[in-house]
Parts: sequence; structure tokens; C-alpha cells
Amino acid sequence: MESEVAQPEHETTQAELPLSSTSSQKTAEHTLIQAKVPGWKLWVRDLFFAALASVLIITFLYQPVRVEGTSMLPRLVDQDRLFINKFVYHFTAIERDDVVVFHYPRDPSKSYIKRVIALPGDHLRIDDGQVFVNGKAIKEPYVPPAYRDERSLEPMVIPPDEYFVMGDHRSISSDSREFGPVQRDLIYGKAEFVYWPTQDVGVVR
Repeated sequence: MESEVAQPEHETTQAELPLSSTSSQKTAEHTLIQAKVPGWKLWVRDLFFAALASVLIITFLYQPVRVEGTSMLPRLVDQDRLFINKFVYHFTAIERDDVVVFHYPRDPSKSYIKRVIALPGDHLRIDDGQVFVNGKAIKEPYVPPAYRDERSLEPMVIPPDEYFVMGDHRSISSDSREFGPVQRDLIYGKAEFVYWPTQDVGVVR
């Protein structure tokens, strides 16, 4: 990359030196070496600030977490490592189908990860495993047939500032069907990206 560093116009490049001028060659070589140093320093400086920015972003905007359990199969596997965005919901609303991390309502010292199914004010019911929101059966491509169950839930209206969440592995998930909708202030992050193991790397959808 040193060849792209701008040189002062008055400097002489090696290609312009007379072959018989040894002292001039040494001076020119010295000049070239001096010209390369600022470029190297700039590269190191840029690398340092890029690394620092990455650390700050991960530290203050994202949080690494580990999945424990299988209620979010098939997308999230037990022991998957992923980043959650801790600040996104300060600027945007929680949306249906978001995968969120929240403090467990019955024990806030624990954290759960589930998918948002219904929003505040939504009319919800579940008939033999089929979820209806506002009177319409919703499509759930993230729930394979083998992971569905036949549980039902009486019609309800999601209270203000609360969210109905469910695990994708319906037949084993402990979710809002058991502990009710989750209060907004318990939700503290959105699952964004799995970074380990390599076979699971990718955006969480």
C-alpha cells in the first residue's frame, strides 16, 4: 500500500536518478524510506482505531450470550453463541417475529430467549397448535411440522406494554402459554447474529 502514499512533488524517485550518482542514490533511498514511514504509521493508526471502535461497539451496543436449552430449535441450538443488540429497542419498536432476550417474569435473575408472536392490543388465540392473531391464522415457517404441538389457548387481548412470546420448538417450550405475556421493561435485547459454532453462523431470523 506504500505505493499509494502521496509524495511531495519535489522529491526524486529512484527511476529518475542518474546511474553514476552514488551519493545521490543514497540520498534518494533515504528519502524513499522516510516517505514510507508515515504510510506505515497511518496504517497502524487506522488499524488501532478500527479495533478500538469494534470493541466499543460490541461492548456497549452488543452483548454476547450463550443459548442454554433447545426451545428455539431449529434456528438456535443448545450452546450456540450469539450477539444481542441491547439498544435497538430504544430507537425502534419491537415487532412480531423478533427473537428477543428478556428476564424471566417468575425469576428475573434468569434470562429467556423466545420469538415475539403478538404485540400489545393484539387479539390472540391458539387452536390445536394453530396461532391466530387478530382473527387470522399466522404462517410460521420457523416452526417445522415435527416441532409443532396441539396445545390450545383461550382468546385473549395482549395488555398494553406486554408481548406474547413463544419458542420455535413448540412441543417443549416454556413460554407465554405458561407464564403469560412479557412486560416491555423485562425485554432487554434482540438476537442478531450467531457467531459460534461455525456451522450455525448467521443472522437470526
